[in-house]
Amino acid sequence: MNNKKIKNLIIAVIIVVAIAVVGFSSFTIIEPGHTGVVVTLGKVDENVLQEGMHFKVPFVQQIVRIDNRIVKLEVDTEAFSKDLQTVSTTIAINYRVDPQKSYSIYKNIGAKYEDVLVTPAVNEVLKAITAQYTAEESVTNRSFISDGLIKGLNEKLNEIGLYVEDVNIINFDFSEAFINAIEEKQVAQQQLLKAETEKQTAITNAEAEAETIRIKAEAEAEANNKIKESLNDDILKIKFYEKWDGKLPSAMGSDTVITDITGE
Repeated sequence: MNNKKIKNLIIAVIIVVAIAVVGFSSFTIIEPGHTGVVVTLGKVDENVLQEGMHFKVPFVQQIVRIDNRIVKLEVDTEAFSKDLQTVSTTIAINYRVDPQKSYSIYKNIGAKYEDVLVTPAVNEVLKAITAQYTAEESVTNRSFISDGLIKGLNEKLNEIGLYVEDVNIINFDFSEAFINAIEEKQVAQQQLLKAETEKQTAITNAEAEAETIRIKAEAEAEANNKIKESLNDDILKIKFYEKWDGKLPSAMGSDTVITDITGE
């Protein structure tokens, strides 16, 4: 009797456990920001499950969760610039999956759609855009390249159900030879600018000095003219009287004529 009771108890426990497993397997919960693609015996159902709890056929239906939130993907890639320089780039892509297209994306591409679609699209679009700029222009036109990436990626991916929200170029790297050439160019430009500045300073100083000399000469000439104009005969006589000691010349030649010192 004891063995029979134990056997019945074990069977009852197994049944309860089986019912519990079946019960738990009959429901699934879709987290916020996700959709659930229903796969029934290998066949993908067009109707995706939205957020919340849903019933499913246990052991027959499988639920594949697709993240429809904005997710970040970093891609390391290389491309050639317009001047044939190798540009190594690290790009951060923020994109999302259209909930209405979760079914078709999983059915036609699978769960690894990032590797199959997004990363190759980033490489292709970046190569096309980078080829429009020289390596040096790539640095100064980073925002234009980012905008071009967003536009180009959406043109390629929107129809599939992937939408790029933002692109950030984290880093641009160039070959060591190119970096050295840029540094040498910058040094040469700085030296040229310094030489031009010194030349302009010298010209400015010379012009200022010449202007000073001209102004001084004009002032002296004007002063001389005023003095000349003021020296009439009466003033000259006064100046003569001021400087004369009252003595006549002690020696006179046969041609000497003594006149009145007033000139009369």
